[in-house]
Amino acid sequence: MSPIKPKFNPGRVLMTPGAVAAMRRADITPSALLSRHLAGDWGTLDAHDTNANKRALDSRDPLRILSSYVLSAVDTVWVITEHDRSVTTLLLPSEY
Repeated sequence: MSPIKPKFNPGRVLMTPGAVAAMRRADITPSALLSRHLAGDWGTLDAHDTNANKRALDSRDPLRILSSYVLSAVDTVWVITEHDRSVTTLLLPSEY
């Protein structure tokens, strides 16, 4: 099975301390979440955010790309790529 080609460039990848701690508790690597994000697996998003991500990929309008991954009953990590694709940050919703 060949690797999935990323749908966009993440730019510089950053993580907040809260996201690092949540991923450690869930025994999941940042690269696993980043790979899902770049492949277009947005996790648990509502229709509005899913459609916004599709518009961000399909248009020339600068829009950010958001993914939301539930890691446990208490931990969710967001992955946000900035509108200009310069930075992608893994963070907790409370850190936004």
